[in-house]
Order: sequence, then C-alpha cells, then structure tokens
Amino acid sequence: MFFPFFIAQAPPPVEIVRPQEVRVLPGQLDQIPVFNSNSPEKVLGEGILLSTFPATGKTHPDAHLDFPFSGRFDLFAHHVAQGSPEDLRSLHIGAIAYNPSDQPVTLYFLNGASYLSQPDAPFIALDPQVPNPRGNVYAGPGSRVMDNLLRRRLQEQFPKQLTIAPQSYQMIFDLPIPVRELEPPLNGRSTYLELNSTGPVYVASLALFEKPDGQGDFRPPTLAEWQALLETGELSSPRDRPPSVPGAPGGLIYGRVAGVSEGSTWKTQIYDSPTWDLTIPAPGEAFSYGISTLVGGTHGTGQIQTAEMLRRYPDTAYAAHGNYGVLYDLTLPLHNPTEATQTVAIALETPIKQDATDEALRFFDPLPTATFFRGPVRVNYKDDTGRLRTDYFHLVQKRGQAGEPLVTLEMPPGDRRLVNIQLRYPPDATPPQVLTVKTQSDNMNNLGKKNHSSRLSKW
Repeated sequence: MFFPFFIAQAPPPVEIVRPQEVRVLPGQLDQIPVFNSNSPEKVLGEGILLSTFPATGKTHPDAHLDFPFSGRFDLFAHHVAQGSPEDLRSLHIGAIAYNPSDQPVTLYFLNGASYLSQPDAPFIALDPQVPNPRGNVYAGPGSRVMDNLLRRRLQEQFPKQLTIAPQSYQMIFDLPIPVRELEPPLNGRSTYLELNSTGPVYVASLALFEKPDGQGDFRPPTLAEWQALLETGELSSPRDRPPSVPGAPGGLIYGRVAGVSEGSTWKTQIYDSPTWDLTIPAPGEAFSYGISTLVGGTHGTGQIQTAEMLRRYPDTAYAAHGNYGVLYDLTLPLHNPTEATQTVAIALETPIKQDATDEALRFFDPLPTATFFRGPVRVNYKDDTGRLRTDYFHLVQKRGQAGEPLVTLEMPPGDRRLVNIQLRYPPDATPPQVLTVKTQSDNMNNLGKKNHSSRLSKW
C-alpha cells in the first residue's frame, strides 16, 4: 500500500504595510569621477575590463573611452573568477596608469583596500545587527572593503604614493584571484581606492591569467604583458546581459557598470526648518529618507540618486545603479519642540522596492532568503549622558526587512542633538534602502501603527 507523505512548505511572505512619510534626501553627489569596473562581473577570459585611454593607436579602439583623470578620483573594481577542472590558473586583475604629460605625475593613495571572498572575507551568516568596534565583523569582500574605507584606512599592500615618469606606464596594482584550492573553483575580489593625482593620468583595468614560469610553476604577468594587452587586446568576453534602454517598454534590466561615473560622496545636513533643525516625528510616527534610490525604486519620492555615467560602453549600464562604494555622510540635527521627553530612534531599513506614492513602506513577514544589504554603518552622536560616541555596526538585511535602532535617544523638551550616520554603499547590496527616524508613542514600543508583525516591533 502507498502512503503519501507531505513536506511542510514555508508560508509565503505577507506584505506588511507601514503608513508613513518618505522624504527626498537633501543634497546631491559630488563631482569626483569614479573609475567604475564591474562588467563583466564574472571574468572568464583575458581582455580589457575598462580602459579610459585614448583610442588612437589601439588595435581595438572601441575598448577605450578616452577620459584622463587629474586631481581627486576614485577607483572601484569588483570581479569574479571561475575556474574549471581543466584550468585552475589564477586570474590577475591589473590596474595600469599612463602619464601622457612631459612632467612626472605623483599618484597619492589616500584610503583603500582590496579583499578576496576566499580566504579574506567569506560570506558567513551573521545576525541582522552586530556591534563592530574593531572592524573584525564582515561577510563578503565588499563588506570588508567598505569597513576599511569608513575607518579611513589604507591597506598595507598599497603604497602611499606612486610617481609615474613622463610618457610612461606604471601598475597601480596587480592582484590575483586564486581558485586552485577552492571547491567549487569560484572566487571574487573587491577593490576600492581613493586617489589624488598631481597631473593627468589614463587608467585601465585588465584581466590576465598567471603565466608559466618555465620551471613547472606560474608567475604574475609582467608590465610588458599588461601593456601589450592594453594596446592590442579587446574587451573581455563573454559580456554581461545588456541593459534596457531608458524609457523603453518592457522589463527593466539595469545592467552592470563599466565606465566613469560621477560622484563618490553624498554629504548633507538634513533639516526641515529655517533654524536648520530636523523636527522629530510626532509620538508614534516615523519618516524616512531614501538611500541609493534608483529608477523603479524611489519609494514615491521621484528622487533618483544614481550616479550618472561620464563614459560607458554601449552594452553596460546607463547609470551606476547601486552607487557601489559611494559614501553617504548624513547629519541629522534632531530637535524635540514638544513639552515632554520623547524617545527617538534611527534605523537603516530595506523595505520592498517600489515607486508607489501612497506614503507607505512595505515589509515582508516572514522574510525571504535573499540578502539585500550586507555592510558597515558608523554612527556619531552625543548620548543621554552628554558623552560623544562613535559606534560601528555591521548590518545584514533581507529583502523587505525592517531595521533595528542604530541609536536611541531620550530627548527632553526643547533638546537638540546632532546625529551623524555614515555608510559606504557595499557592492554586495541591492538598492534601495531608507534611513528612518521614529518617535515612540507613550503606550507602544513598536515601529508600526497597528496590525504589524513582531518583525516590525523591534524599536
């Protein structure tokens, strides 16, 4: 006789609607250009990933975007290597610079880091919010790189400066992505550098496999081999899925970024009164500001924060969707104008992406498995005892997840308190997020107004 058995299925997620105001984030991105190398994300073949060199004299002129950097600029590169049983060579990601002038140019390394998924920063399971005072909590290379940048550190493997002779090439870095000892043979590397150049330089990111050394082992590529690839090589393939044309009907495909984007920092003071104060919400109420909002995900504000592309390849993203690496430096001059002490909390959250204009955010219960934010946040503020504090947290949030408080303040009548929130938008995240300010009501300690699940009742 056949006895059927049944496997219990997880209940489908239910949308929890939280009526509240969502506001436009004041300010804008700065104008610092960013060398933004993220396509193809998975690099399966040697070739040019991104070149801002002039096309003149190059074998494949369409691989070069002709954009010189001078003064402050940033360099971001995020790529993945995948080996096969027949080929387990390490892929090297190289960044090469050229000084076209007749004077030496010095490249200063201000802050920056580069980490591998394995073994530097594996994707481990972490709680949604973990205090991280020493920077030893991370999950994934993007998370760890962004933590280094928040602490304004320059990793020891990078020099403090690099001088490039006139009409000469220099490697900014040559970093391997090993796969030989991994199962499966898959590894990734995230790199972000804040740089300052005393003169014009052209920059390219390139991919080459390690080379046989003639003695049964392998060696890194030489400067001559990198230079030859730059001058004669073509774009690395296979390519990523191309983006949809802005405004075209049908599904929205953002695509991956390869080009020069404009803007590395969004720094602003958020206020809503002539006295430059940010009035706290009424008891039991909340308001939020979008973080990394983009086409199709503005939460009703209509604000698109995505960095524009100054140069791009035709089959790559039309904008730097996600603002990977961008520093959000937000100061909230909170003011309690009431005659009662109010409890105010601030959190970063990942509501369901939407363009709706019904003044509500939506969350899931139970939460799905996909992680949409994984990275560090820094909070500077004066606590209730008057002590200045700097707190670091590592956050992991699923799609549709409400946040836990980064800071909670007891604000007496008339109190004013500056709170500064800083985050570098991590490469492993999916936008958008929101920064929420909530005033607790007298008789409830949950985030929502009513009929909300326990997942929304953390602050």
